[in-house]
Amino acid sequence: MVTLFLCFLSCFSYFLLSPKWVLTQSSPVFACDVEKNPTLGQFGFFADLVKRLTLEETIGFLVNSAASVSRLGIPKYEWWSEALHGVSYVGPGTHFNSIVPGATSFPQVILTAASFNASLFEAIGKVVSTEARAMYNVGLAGLTFWSPNVNIFRDPRWGRGQETPGEDPLLNDDGSPDRLKVAACCKHYTAYDLDNWKGVDHFHFNAVVTKQDMDDTFQPPFKSCVIDGNAASVMCSYKQVNGKPACADPDLLSGIVRGQWKLNGYIVLDCDSVDVFYNSQHYTTTPEEAAAKAILAGLDLNCGSFLGQHTEAAVKGGLVDESAVDEAVSNNFATLMRLGFFDGNPSKAIYGKLGPKYVCTSEHQELAWEAARQGIVLPKNSKGSLPLSPTAIKTLAVIGPNANVTKTMIGNYEGTPCKYTTPLQGLTALVATTYLPVCSNVACGTAQIDEAKKIAAAADATVLLVGIDQSIEAEGCDRVNIQLPGQQPLLITEVAKASKGNVILVVMSGGGFDISFAKNDDKITSILWVGYPGEAGGAAIADVIFGFYNPSGRLPMTWFPQSYVDKVPMTNMNMRPDPASGYPGWTYRFYTGETIYTFGDGLSYTQFNHHLVQAPKSVSIPIEEGHSCRSLKCKSVDAVQESCQNLAFDIHLRVNNAGNISGSHTVFLFSSPPSVHNSPQKHLLGFEKIFVTAKAEALVRFKVDVCKDLSIVDELGTRSLKQSLNVRI
Repeated sequence: MVTLFLCFLSCFSYFLLSPKWVLTQSSPVFACDVEKNPTLGQFGFFADLVKRLTLEETIGFLVNSAASVSRLGIPKYEWWSEALHGVSYVGPGTHFNSIVPGATSFPQVILTAASFNASLFEAIGKVVSTEARAMYNVGLAGLTFWSPNVNIFRDPRWGRGQETPGEDPLLNDDGSPDRLKVAACCKHYTAYDLDNWKGVDHFHFNAVVTKQDMDDTFQPPFKSCVIDGNAASVMCSYKQVNGKPACADPDLLSGIVRGQWKLNGYIVLDCDSVDVFYNSQHYTTTPEEAAAKAILAGLDLNCGSFLGQHTEAAVKGGLVDESAVDEAVSNNFATLMRLGFFDGNPSKAIYGKLGPKYVCTSEHQELAWEAARQGIVLPKNSKGSLPLSPTAIKTLAVIGPNANVTKTMIGNYEGTPCKYTTPLQGLTALVATTYLPVCSNVACGTAQIDEAKKIAAAADATVLLVGIDQSIEAEGCDRVNIQLPGQQPLLITEVAKASKGNVILVVMSGGGFDISFAKNDDKITSILWVGYPGEAGGAAIADVIFGFYNPSGRLPMTWFPQSYVDKVPMTNMNMRPDPASGYPGWTYRFYTGETIYTFGDGLSYTQFNHHLVQAPKSVSIPIEEGHSCRSLKCKSVDAVQESCQNLAFDIHLRVNNAGNISGSHTVFLFSSPPSVHNSPQKHLLGFEKIFVTAKAEALVRFKVDVCKDLSIVDELGTRSLKQSLNVRI
């Protein structure tokens, strides 16, 4: 879901568009600080700077822990900082201490994506960038952040799916190519969604991807990130793609990222990837050859030390010219220059006054709360179940291993949060509760089921908080199955049988589950999916359960049955089904089999109705004189610039809130291509989030770019427009 990251990149860059400097742990050290060292004024700009470096000094700028060159006024710089859903302590560039003990921890990306609210994405980007700048100003963070993760959440077993915006490859863009986007980094390029599954790890995996799947599924998020989001960096991944390491493939890096997409920034590898393709994949026979291949492919920066250790020997051995090394460092320096790195003391710049008081403000913490509320999804709600009444409920049973968790709520690539509100704390703030964790952890090897049944039988309603955490899904840890672990299913079923009142099942996770047993159990009256809801997750869960917030989240990924993953290996990268072999394909775009819940599912406490107001019945595509389609009956026309210029139309839709509760609603616009070239059965063109008061209505407008939005990719990777294309709401 690219829109989330383009909004984030746009705001992130805007708020960091000011001079930067490099800091030590003790005090800020400014690059090119002429005020403190007037002799530095003799040096020219960036081009002059690169020429003044020795080969050894130049190589020092190929690694994330970049070396200093004191004679030129350049201090050390740490490139690696993270800010996936708040400033993170992952990576050596960022630290928390008594000056800034924590930063606002927003919901994990997959839950924010479920809000389908572009303005929310933008607001989060502003907050994270402000807090990052404030921490940088006191020496606690860098300014090049290796986020976001724009990979497709293809398989629910993938441990890192939680970091992504879901399974749809391309939504509307919201970037501005005319202004600098901060040194955010779109990763992991490309076709990456396997970490460690049944003995297959990403260090050794060769992803075999068709040209069609590459161009219409795996590449679009990165293309939008670079072209529309104007991102300053792309990170290549460990694995091989069609037999070549992604970080040693000149077609993928120099050819596409820098050549076709015109990246204005640097290409960095996932940590130690050159070492991986030399030592683990045995792609080259010597480390010097590996260093040369990476640089010649278009790599600019090494997370790790491999290029620092072996590039000089590669140059002296004639494997790579020194000019190629200069070009890589020039790309890195150009990024720092765009950020104002070489401008000296920035205290007088527009954001130079940001400091600790701008981190964890009350407004920022309230936004984290609001983001969690907007993302929570209600897949099931029996009549009369939710919302609960805080006055009618005298006792509430709160049961399960995720009922009183803290760190679980912030997922991975996390930072130290401002504070936590656990689900138990959020619920107890509203009604009297009786709490039992039942299991010592989410693995739930043993469970106090009899005790849980007694509590549920005595309470007016029961909330079961189950799911998983980073011990089961994480970087380097893919799931083998998609069932709730251990005795959780038995706990849920038995407590539901014993419960006196409504039973609300709350699932905390990144990926989906086969919870068909709960979906089909009438005793389980409601189901909520809450992702990893961030520091304020407990308060948000309580707000939704007790009706202080009308849920509006929609699932950004399909929930499959266990039978599906039993027969489909993670290593099969084919998106499209194969009827001959019985292979069912991936994601809502191609998969036609049984689902537990599908992309876009999610209920509200009110009823929304749609009425089409405006849409064209047909669209004419201009073709030049002499085109073969002027004399022959054509089924398609290539989506080329000559045919596509200014070719667009509007769709207007009236949304009516027929219920008695005000609430937000997401309108999805899909296209349904004709069944040619194994095209998707449907594809998301755009979405709009609107708030409609009870018994009122609102107008939603979409603008459809015909060639961008309605073209399909054929088997050779060519985009074309087909006849009989349907657009669906």
